[in-house]
Amino acid sequence: MSRYHTPLDLVRSRPVEGPVACARPDRLAIAATWFQDNFPGEVLYAVKANPSPWVIDALYRAGMRWFDAASLPEVELIAERCPDATIAYMHPIKSRHSIRRAYFDHGVRIFVLDCEAELNKILEETGYAKDLILLVRLAVSNEGSALPLAGKFGAGEAEAPDLIRTTRAHAEELGVSFHVGSQCMAPGTFRATMAEASRLIVKAGVTVDIVDVGGGFPSPYPGMTPPPMADYITAIRDAFEDMMVLENADLWCEPGRALIAEAVSVLTRVELVKGHQVHLNDGAYGCLFDMVHAKWPFPIRVHRADGEPSQQTAEFKLYGPTCDAIDTMPGLHTLPADLAEGDVIEVGMLGAYGTAMATRFNGFGDVETFEVADFPWTSLYTGGEAEAPAPAATGTEPRVVPFARAQRRRRNRLMKRRG
Repeated sequence: MSRYHTPLDLVRSRPVEGPVACARPDRLAIAATWFQDNFPGEVLYAVKANPSPWVIDALYRAGMRWFDAASLPEVELIAERCPDATIAYMHPIKSRHSIRRAYFDHGVRIFVLDCEAELNKILEETGYAKDLILLVRLAVSNEGSALPLAGKFGAGEAEAPDLIRTTRAHAEELGVSFHVGSQCMAPGTFRATMAEASRLIVKAGVTVDIVDVGGGFPSPYPGMTPPPMADYITAIRDAFEDMMVLENADLWCEPGRALIAEAVSVLTRVELVKGHQVHLNDGAYGCLFDMVHAKWPFPIRVHRADGEPSQQTAEFKLYGPTCDAIDTMPGLHTLPADLAEGDVIEVGMLGAYGTAMATRFNGFGDVETFEVADFPWTSLYTGGEAEAPAPAATGTEPRVVPFARAQRRRRNRLMKRRG
């Protein structure tokens, strides 16, 4: 990738004919390092959040070796770029072909399921393999999340104990997993959900080797400031200590948004200003999908190739490039009053579900990617330019268990099995 110091340097150096993703690998590395240093278990990147090759490469350089894939193409992507990585196939519903290919061609041994029919598919397509690591996905409450994901996946309270018990008989290692919903704003949700998972494990009456708390870790969008990330780690750590699982059980998580959101912004060019209507070269069918469909706020600033935008502002309605009327951003956006054709709007915090959501509808969708070095948005991690200086330690901050603990857990359990 070509590198610019700031997006403004990029705008003044070349035309923005189509949407441009501004990649910040350094910011991604900071987030990845924070999770690996502070989460007391294995950290699996949720590839679906942003499968761009530069993202996978940056995470690998930062030391990540575990990946959560939700499709065969994602499995193939990780297998190609990170041949020594551990890949978990975490979609609860998989085709027989993809199960077979993942197991025999790419060495995948970790599969998730939420019903006995899916368990049978996995067993049949792997030839009833004896080295399977199987996780039962539980249906849980998504209270406290900005984007609930409940309803599509997960074994409910009535069927979960029997499914856990049945799966135990076929798994070299057995786990339970769940998802509390995207952009979870309440650390206590993890604690409550883990307590419920523990209750179902007790009801099943079998041993469990792995607890996967899934994703849902938040990012700081305008008007959506989550609690400190350390609060989530503390809640999960404390809840894990109380769970009825093996003493040497492993703890996993699957962050996507929390790792990549801060690391990308998108540049979109103004094609026409018609009164207070602004037509852009990106929109609902492109990188701005979440702005339209999730109706989330994103930080916005304007770049001009020649001169500076006015300090006076006005409210504008934003429209995408397609000839579809639903290609419209909700609400009004405050922008320079003299906004004009050719100006470039930068939308921040689009690392997660930005470029990953772009389609080819109506002939649009091509996205270029360039690297930039700045970082003007708020960050949950050390190093964000918008952060205030960290306060002096008072001795009352939440204690975060180091990543090494998980490595000891896994090593001890493997030694116990082999012995």
